[in-house]
Amino acid sequence: MKSIPVVYENDEILIINKPAGFPVQGGKGIVHSIDTELPLQLGYKIYLVHRLDKDTAGLMITAKTPMAASKWTKLIAGKAVRKEYTAVCTGTLSPESGTITSDVIQHGTEKPAVTHYHVESQKDVECGGETVTLSFVHLQLETGRMHQIRIHLAKNGCPIAGDDQHGNFRINKLLRKACGVKRMLLAATKLTVPIDGKSMVFEIPLPDYIKI
Repeated sequence: MKSIPVVYENDEILIINKPAGFPVQGGKGIVHSIDTELPLQLGYKIYLVHRLDKDTAGLMITAKTPMAASKWTKLIAGKAVRKEYTAVCTGTLSPESGTITSDVIQHGTEKPAVTHYHVESQKDVECGGETVTLSFVHLQLETGRMHQIRIHLAKNGCPIAGDDQHGNFRINKLLRKACGVKRMLLAATKLTVPIDGKSMVFEIPLPDYIKI
């Protein structure tokens, strides 16, 4: 196993750069996960305060103690932590900037969900004789529902490239053959967190596989 990059550390938390394809939490059939591999790397237990999908890369907060985990879970729920993402989507969004507010079903119950977005750029690629429009979208979460970004973008006709669960399986197949898209093109690229009375901003470059 490659080591998990640690972007920031203090007495309470670690901010890591989670690799794509790496589950956050272990369970049946999962050999490697953040909550098992990171403690082995560090030599002490860590506590999860929020999650990223298995196929989403990027910035994620973990806590060093149960007390810190409780504190940071509340900070995230209270919107004191700003989470921003970059996605490559198939299709277009109109208008180019806006807010998606449709509810998301979570554990059988409809939950309010809010995603702010801005289309940063677009380009057309040729895939097996078909032209596919790719949109590079910046996203900021106001709520943190499971698969929220993926569901919101798909409902608005601009699903994330490589997302076979909520996206366009046919176009994803074309992108795999023509552009080598082997995984979902979504990354958590920026975190703004309150530390020692001020806002600290952490940002990472896009993973290479998203730069298509």
